[in-house]
Amino acid sequence: MTENERLQAAFERFDAINAEDPNHDIVDGAAHPRELLYAQRMTRQLEKFAPNASAALQLAARSQHIQRWASPRSDYPMDRTGYLRWRTDLKKRHAEIAGAVLQEVNYDGDVIARVQSLLRKENLNGDPEMKTLEDVICLVFLQDYFADFAVKHDDEKVIDIVRKTWKKMSDAGHEAALKLDLPADALALVVRALGS
Repeated sequence: MTENERLQAAFERFDAINAEDPNHDIVDGAAHPRELLYAQRMTRQLEKFAPNASAALQLAARSQHIQRWASPRSDYPMDRTGYLRWRTDLKKRHAEIAGAVLQEVNYDGDVIARVQSLLRKENLNGDPEMKTLEDVICLVFLQDYFADFAVKHDDEKVIDIVRKTWKKMSDAGHEAALKLDLPADALALVVRALGS
């Protein structure tokens, strides 16, 4: 099996797992399993933002939310401590599931460990690939989820989220974000967030 074949085999297995998501999003009139759609958006955004990304980074992007629906936020206390524990547990779970899939398609231990490290968000500020993954996560949020999020929340909360998102991103991420094709209302909120 070539490296590209192994990568595609892993993508297919990740996608098969995420295709089981009972939650669906409607795009162009068609229903798509939510986490499958998210995973494919992550890959497309990574290809645009970092076309020479390593296999480990490509694998981490595709499995970023793998089987996320199986650990709902509602299973944890609805406070900041509960939220942080949920996020920590999710990262560990995503890393475990991705690792098992990568073993099945015969990735070596170093690649598996690297993908799991990226999924657990280790060394967030000191690892260039981790920073790239974070940029892609933020770009996908802004491109594909921000407009819907913005209409459901008051402007001040949305502006606060934009500022927090912006802080996570690199200069290259900022540059890419400013080139996104956002609806006028959403773009206005981004401009307000960044202007003050």
